[in-house]
Amino acid sequence: MTKNELKARTKNFDHRCIKLAVSLHDNKLGNHIQGQLIRCSSSVAANYRATCLAQSKKSFIAKLSIVIEESDESLFWIEFIAEEKLINIEKLEPLMKEADELTAIFIASRKTASK
Repeated sequence: MTKNELKARTKNFDHRCIKLAVSLHDNKLGNHIQGQLIRCSSSVAANYRATCLAQSKKSFIAKLSIVIEESDESLFWIEFIAEEKLINIEKLEPLMKEADELTAIFIASRKTASK
């Protein structure tokens, strides 16, 4: 997968997470999760773009580590939504799979870059 394809994939992930977040009920829990999910999923896309512009290997690895943390946090919030039964799990599974795959891709990239 090219960096441009991965940029598009992370941005699409962010759009999907935002749509999920805004579909939550307007109550204390829904608003909290909404803010958290929007923040971390947006960070995945934005920080991956920053990773592509890293000026050193050390900077690349550091920025990629942020992307890994944020994609895993996105997965956490999606799983939390499922566990709280706020949205049917069948609707969440594709997004959970995408968050898991993105996290795995970035972990593999960091391992390769660290060699």
